[in-house]
Amino acid sequence: MLLYVANWPAIRSYAWSQLLIARSIENQCYVAGVNRVGEDGNGVEHSGNSVVLDPLGQSISKMKPNKAGVETVQLNWKALQDLRKRFPVLNDADTFSIA
Repeated sequence: MLLYVANWPAIRSYAWSQLLIARSIENQCYVAGVNRVGEDGNGVEHSGNSVVLDPLGQSISKMKPNKAGVETVQLNWKALQDLRKRFPVLNDADTFSIA
């Protein structure tokens, strides 16, 4: 699982959501994005939009925007392994080194 803890302002919530989806798909892993809610000391509004995504970028979370909360989700290890067998993106990786 990738865990992102953030301070993304509400005005950029679309970008926040799309980037989290991209990270889950490109890494074939679960992603949790945790973002603050409310106004900061500079008057900037934060809408939360915290989410847990499956390896295909689908939300498995029920968190609502503009609401603080705690959530428990169940991750499916077998489904993750099955996906990686059906679509083995790691086989396409290049081998390189940095000298």
